[in-house]
Amino acid sequence: MPERRKLHRGDRVSWRSHGSRAYGTVQEEITERTYAAKRTVAASRENPQYRVRTDDGRDAVHKPEALDDE
Repeated sequence: MPERRKLHRGDRVSWRSHGSRAYGTVQEEITERTYAAKRTVAASRENPQYRVRTDDGRDAVHKPEALDDE
């Protein structure tokens, strides 16, 4: 199985969103169950997720495999 890549604060990323691409900047790695971007995030150290600030100022949370480097 391929090693999971590590993203860092400030990394530019994009992802598929409603039939187009969204762009943003990684704000933080989430490694525990928490509330972010208007939803409960079921993250852990083994399965982290990332809070991303979109270019239009909204917060989103994604698994690393959903994010592409820009």
